[in-house]
Amino acid sequence: MFNGEPGHYSWWDYKTRARERNVGWRLDYFFVSENFRENVRAAFILPEVRGSDHCPVGLEVAA
Repeated sequence: MFNGEPGHYSWWDYKTRARERNVGWRLDYFFVSENFRENVRAAFILPEVRGSDHCPVGLEVAA
């Protein structure tokens, strides 16, 4: 909904050291209903956060 450009991933394979080359997949999503969609202000990926083969993804919604 916010970013269809390539290169923004939430998962990288450890075995092939894919994170170092930023060769990954967008595996982590938020799904919202059509009724709630207008409340979504932003969505983001935090690739700098390490500790797993996945990184956190976030969703900003209107209060």
